[in-house]
Amino acid sequence: MDKDRVLRIFEAAEKEGRGVLLEPEGLEVLRALGIPTFDYVLVRDVKEARALKLGRWPGKKAVVKVVSPEILHKTDEGGVAFVQKSPAAVAAAIAKMHRKLGKRDMRGYLVCRCVPFDRALGSELLLGTRWTRDFGPVVTFGSGGIHTEFLAKNLRPERSLAIFAAQGTARRELERGIRRTAVGALLAEPQRGQKPRLPLALLADAVGKMAELGRLLAPRWRVEFEINPLVVSGGGLVALDALAKFEPQSEPLRPERPIAKIRNLLEARSAAVIGVSERMNTGHVIVCNMLRQGFDPARLFVVKPGSERIEGCRCVPELAALPEKVDLLVMSVPAAQVSELAAQAIELEKTESIIIIPGGLEEKSGGAGIVSRMHAALAAARRGPARGPVINGGNCLGIASVPGRYNTIFIPDYKMFGEHSGRCGGQGAAVPGAAPSSARGGGGRFAFLSQSGAFAVAKMSKFAGFLPKYAVSIGNQTDLTVGDYLAYLKDDPEVDLFAVYVEGFQPLDGVRFLESVREITASGRTVLFYRAGRTSEGKRLSASHTAAVAGDFAVTRALAEAAGALVTEDLADFEDLVRLFLLLHDKTVKGPRLGAVSNAGFECVAIADNLGALKLADFQKGTMRRITEVFARCRIDAIVDVHNPVDLTPMADDAAFADVVRAVLEDGGVDAGVIGCVPLTPALNTLVPGAGHREDFLREDSIVSRLIRLRGETSKPWVVIVDAGDIYDPMARHLERHGVPVFRSQDRALRLFGAFCARRGAVTT
Repeated sequence: MDKDRVLRIFEAAEKEGRGVLLEPEGLEVLRALGIPTFDYVLVRDVKEARALKLGRWPGKKAVVKVVSPEILHKTDEGGVAFVQKSPAAVAAAIAKMHRKLGKRDMRGYLVCRCVPFDRALGSELLLGTRWTRDFGPVVTFGSGGIHTEFLAKNLRPERSLAIFAAQGTARRELERGIRRTAVGALLAEPQRGQKPRLPLALLADAVGKMAELGRLLAPRWRVEFEINPLVVSGGGLVALDALAKFEPQSEPLRPERPIAKIRNLLEARSAAVIGVSERMNTGHVIVCNMLRQGFDPARLFVVKPGSERIEGCRCVPELAALPEKVDLLVMSVPAAQVSELAAQAIELEKTESIIIIPGGLEEKSGGAGIVSRMHAALAAARRGPARGPVINGGNCLGIASVPGRYNTIFIPDYKMFGEHSGRCGGQGAAVPGAAPSSARGGGGRFAFLSQSGAFAVAKMSKFAGFLPKYAVSIGNQTDLTVGDYLAYLKDDPEVDLFAVYVEGFQPLDGVRFLESVREITASGRTVLFYRAGRTSEGKRLSASHTAAVAGDFAVTRALAEAAGALVTEDLADFEDLVRLFLLLHDKTVKGPRLGAVSNAGFECVAIADNLGALKLADFQKGTMRRITEVFARCRIDAIVDVHNPVDLTPMADDAAFADVVRAVLEDGGVDAGVIGCVPLTPALNTLVPGAGHREDFLREDSIVSRLIRLRGETSKPWVVIVDAGDIYDPMARHLERHGVPVFRSQDRALRLFGAFCARRGAVTT
């Protein structure tokens, strides 16, 4: 690319006071990029048109286009004409345009060679770059021309348009994204024995050049540059139009945060809390939480005048009286006091990190002025050698950290888990690092980042047995951002699942987020991601309560998926996938071959109908023999044959059911399992003890106990479906409490288990 040539074109337009390029300028930019364009001549009026020599151009037609900074969509306003290739016809078209549009700011007329191209579907493309607040410049590729709107309405989003980050996208990501679009596959793949119309490399080159343009211009301008159409002609690509709009970069970049200090925040060895009363208030609950978690009371200070000790912790009258520079300062004070107190802590160099609990700051209209003093102090500190503290929040519930032996989440434990410690005046609080009695493995390898504190605690109450190593309620991102946390935590080898809930990125923080996602997923670990604020109303509401400026969800999803994140469609999927990855954290996925078992014929059909990227395994002879023996023992062989999925019928008892499941999971040709247990059959123990029956799923010989034992005997992942009413909830909860994932419908089980297998193994989606 001729970078100097491109920059000169934009600089000249900016000097004129324009925020758009004229089409000849846009075409020159494309030529500087190395993207072919058509031959053209720029004329000022009818007189110059009559003097044209057009005989050197092939064909019988020419195209006339108006050139004006005020007319961007020329076809809609009558600014494009297809005419005979003669000076007289061109002059007549220009005269007509002048009569209609002459009062506008006219800069002349382009007389263009008419480029021949195949009008079949796939011959017209759209290619462009545009600035986004979250991710900087992004590139779009898809169908263009007359088919653009039709295909966008009738194809899934990922099939109609590919979206790429201009920064950090590898060549293989470009090619994979192009292939996923309908038009990319149509051009670059053979069709019914016909050779591809274009090499995939040619399409990827064009996308890469547009990404390079976006990167070049981003430091100075926010640019939208679009080619529509980019046509297939003569075995290559030719741009037939160039539309460019731009404006100067106006939002200053935030100074880099010293993210190494996140260690002080997450693994604090000394701390202070301000906003603690003698009676139980939020600050007092936080102190109790930290002590219950095991924080050293000798290193925990309370900033409170008039008191000597609270809960055994030394009190000091003001921040200046703290006896040491603490790792962590927790501020649980009214919003009006936040800015001044934070500024004091920064200027006195009394802490390496701060958690700001209260809301009513940036997320509230006019709230920016409240925190101006704090921001000024922080900016000054960042210019010094110590760089100042890092700040989490405001408007957050705080952080729970197992390595830090603390949490500042001030929800009582009886509200989170139904358990009560009785300490701190009887007002126990949640201890998200000290799991309740129902805890099971996997949680310690889990980091939970949530912009919403309410979302964090709501989900943590459901993840009660999988309490994360770190749970961070990020809040407004006054200082530390989602991208900062992921950039720091990605280097923790003990964390292999990152669950991230975001309502809005700070400017360009999406770039750092994507970089970290790529590193995490390249190492074989998983990022589960949910982006809120997908609709106009959702964007408005998320901005109102977290100071987020929500971006375009389609862009976010496309870029996050390309980087390797597993983007969930809804909150229920997010919750279930976290649970699934944690319950199956110790299992190995070696391939897509599925073994399925059910005691209901409809469920066998439903499993087969919802395989997705999984495929039914062919059972080995030994497996067939073992299942046949069980069928004969239970006299099922007279009703059904052995096949995959295995239909046990309601006749199979606890032992027979477990024997068949074991045989299927021990088959060398089976990589994963789905076990459907319709629990209403009297042949199985699936109920808690009660009047009118003798069932008890807690018995050692029940199907429930047998499945739990089998969970520890195989390295293969498998899930159970319990498709029945709420009287079977205790059965489902007991299985999950002992590490067996349970779903309550077949389609949901197959869809989410398939997503797990795709992420953890060799299934191709």
